[in-house]
Formats: sequence, C-alpha cells, structure tokens
Amino acid sequence: MEQRSLHVVALPFPAEGHIKPMFNLAKLLRHKGHKITFVNTQHTHNRLLQSTGLPSFDTGFRFTFVADGLPHDVPPNDFSVILSSTTRSKVAEEFREMLRSFVENPSQWGPPSCVVVDGMMSTIAMDAAEELGVPVIVFRTYSATATWVTIHISKVIQEGVMKMQDPDDVHKVLSSIPGLENLLRDCDLPEIFKLKPGNFGFDWYIKETLNMTRASALILNTFDHLEAPIITKLTTVFPRVYSIGPLHTHVKTQVTKNPSLSLSVAKEDKSCITWLDNQREKSVIYVSFGTVVKLSGEQFLEFWHGLVNSLKPFLWVVRKDLMNEEGGFLHENVPKELELGTQERGLLVQWAPQEEVLGHPAVGGFLTHCGWNSTVECIAAGVPMLCFPSIVDQTINRRIVSEQWGIGVDVDGTCDRFVIEKMVKDVLENRIQGLRNSVDEIAKQARDSIKETGSSTRNIESMINDILSMKEKNIEHEK
Repeated sequence: MEQRSLHVVALPFPAEGHIKPMFNLAKLLRHKGHKITFVNTQHTHNRLLQSTGLPSFDTGFRFTFVADGLPHDVPPNDFSVILSSTTRSKVAEEFREMLRSFVENPSQWGPPSCVVVDGMMSTIAMDAAEELGVPVIVFRTYSATATWVTIHISKVIQEGVMKMQDPDDVHKVLSSIPGLENLLRDCDLPEIFKLKPGNFGFDWYIKETLNMTRASALILNTFDHLEAPIITKLTTVFPRVYSIGPLHTHVKTQVTKNPSLSLSVAKEDKSCITWLDNQREKSVIYVSFGTVVKLSGEQFLEFWHGLVNSLKPFLWVVRKDLMNEEGGFLHENVPKELELGTQERGLLVQWAPQEEVLGHPAVGGFLTHCGWNSTVECIAAGVPMLCFPSIVDQTINRRIVSEQWGIGVDVDGTCDRFVIEKMVKDVLENRIQGLRNSVDEIAKQARDSIKETGSSTRNIESMINDILSMKEKNIEHEK
C-alpha cells in the first residue's frame, strides 16, 4: 500500500459544518494508508488552537494553514468579512504558492496526488491546481439533491432565463427542475437565489457553484439508495461522482485509532449523556439548530414554551450566539413556568456530542435546522426529524426529508408554541402513520451502504483507485 499511497491536499471551507465532513474524509483516507495535508485558513486554524486544539496524528497527517489577512477578533460566522474579495484574493494567492512549493519541492510524501476542495472554495483551488497540473476533486457538503438544484438554478440564472415565482405564491410547486418535477416549491429554494446580481453573496455563490463543475470528480456525503436518481443526474455534470456516506459511520466502524478525534471550536458538554441515561427509551426530543442559524427572541421563547408544554423530556443545544439580539441568551425575565418546566424535564447545554446523542436509546426525535451533517447523522441513527430550516440548502433538505423520504415532519416555518407542542407529541408518541417504518428502513439502508460490500465502501475504493490512476498518468506524462 505504501508504494501506491496518495498525498491528498484537503482544503475545507472555513466553517465548522464544512470542516467536519472534510476531516472525516481525511481520517478515513489516512486510515487506509494515504498521506494528508489538511489546509485551513489562518483565522480558522488559530480558533481551533485556542479552543479545543488540533488533534495529534501520526507522521502521515499534517495540519497547516494559508494566511487570510483577517484580524483575530473577527467572529467565526461573519461571512461578509470572511468571504470578502480581499480575503479571498489573499487566500487564493497563499494557496497557489503553497501548492507550488508542494509540486516543485516535494517532501518524502511526493507531490500532491490531488486536491480535495470544498465546493465553496472551488475557484481558489481550481485556478491554482490547473496552473500546476494537479487534479481537483470537489467535495460538496450538501445532499445530492441540493447540489443538483443549486447547479441547475445557477446555470439558469447565468443564462438569464430565471423566472422567480410570484412572491405572493411561495408555495407554488416548481415543475422546471429535471428529476424533481412537482416536488420543490419556490419557498424551498435557497434564499440566496432571491437576491439580485451585483449582490456580494449572490455573485459569490453562483460563481463557486458553477466553478466546481470544472473538477475531475464530485464527492458527496450521501449513499446510493437514498438519492440514486439525482446522483445519476449529477454524472451528466461531473466525469465521476462518488457517494461515500454516511462518512461519520465509516469513521466509527473502520478507523480503529482515535476515531472520535474531531475538529471543533465548541467544547462538548458530555454531562448530557448522563442525563439521557436516566430517561426512558425514545422519550426525549433533542433540539439543535447547528453552528450558524440564529433565532429571534420571540422565536426562542415560542420554541421553549412548546417544548415545556409538550410535557416531554427535552435536550436543547443553546449556543451563546443562538439568538440574534445583542446580549445572546436570555438570562433575565425568563417566565417562571419555563424555568420550572425545564428543571423538571429539560436540559440546556451550550454544545453536545451530537452523534452520541442521536445514537442514544432515549432520543426519539430531533428538532433540527436540516443542515446536511445533522440530517445524515439523524438518518444513520434512525431518529425522526422535526424540520425548521433557515438558510442555504436547509430548505431543500426539509422538503425531501418530509415529502420524499417520509422520515420527518415540516414545522413549515412556524414558531408557534401550540404547533411545536403538538408536533413534538406526534413524533414521540408515534402518531404519524408510516414515519417510524420509513425512518427504520432508511437507517438500515445507511448501515448497509458502509458494509464491506456496500455501495459507499465500493465507491470509496473506486475513488482511491481513480486518484492513483490520475497520479500514475501524471508521472508518465512528466517522463
């Protein structure tokens, strides 16, 4: 294996929800004997060092960073600064020089076999790698469905023929997206597409989405049984598509040395596992809105009332910055009934070991923002979802979870305490016909996909062999 080992340069997008799956992929490749250079931006690198630290690996895995010119006090989710043209230009310049040094002055690992880049960093990697003759594989940290939708709509917008729906009829079903006719509604499309050309976020998103189609291949953290028709659609855009999920379960079952090592800015509160140990099976609703989503004070209180009034045990991840008002979490003026109800049946933590929580027998439902990491983790654990999406791909995920796969229910943007109360009861008391069966069936498909003969296991081996072939062709070309 050592003679045919790869040197993979991994470049994630600087946000925790993107770094996590890229790190899981890197751990898996390292476990299989390949060398990894994991490249963060300096701002992210420093935040990791200051919080949980960087995990220790053997000599075949190294962390490094490219300078981004950002002040140390920039908030981690201030994307208007992190993605500014100045910052992106700096990162692009630094990454090009780093990659050039790897190519022209290779270490004992040899020059890079390929760059695996997050889809939202595609321009930075693609321009440098093409110039230096290094193959690029893009890792899109979305579902296959959200990837297909965003590529399709970006192309239509670029061609100038996009017709947005009537703003008064956001629930009108769309019939124009191939393979998803009459499934998605206008309100299921990412909000960023409602912006206008010339808007910074709009222009950047379209550019990155289209530039990633220049890659030699696409990696997705999904599995064939879940999204086969759309994965087939994506093979018309990319020469190769590797569906290799659920990645976190690959790591848990295959990586024998420190499989739980993670890259996280937030410190996990493990006390919640002890609390779960004292709850009845499938009795707890777990609540988390990820690392980026924010709630208004009113939304926060409506959710809280709904959870308490359901009379069900609840575990709620309440980040310091979960609410969008200055001052963060409401410490003062908490209604007495919420305080008492939480003391009796609830637990609030700032961050939780989510994979462990979802795999706990006490958890019977997940109130989620429908980020793709959370969705895949929930699918693999066999837990029904209550869907409250907010940004980018989350609205698409909400629709396919609730309407196509039948493994969750749509809160439909409602932050009404009575609706939340009813939905929590419906899910935990198994009142929704067919929900439990669908959840169990898809969870089994997820487990099957990572078995020795499973589709994702085979796709990982195909990906490695294809990269080895690209590497060998480059060596022959250089001769």
